[in-house]
Amino acid sequence: MRSEKYSLVKEDLKRVGVGALVAILGALATYFEQTIPNIDFNAYTPLVVAINSVVVNVIRKYVAETIYK
Repeated sequence: MRSEKYSLVKEDLKRVGVGALVAILGALATYFEQTIPNIDFNAYTPLVVAINSVVVNVIRKYVAETIYK
């Protein structure tokens, strides 16, 4: 189902929620990686968050494909 311009349907909200969850999990992964002694990303932290978010999304897609086969 497609939403009309300037409106959101339930499917759109679900996709936004999943995207937000992926971003949050990527940021949490970065946080936990930085708690390991001797790891500090400094200026590269935004890049690491983005990479972690992509990894979380790949894992999510893999798990979803495995479950729904």
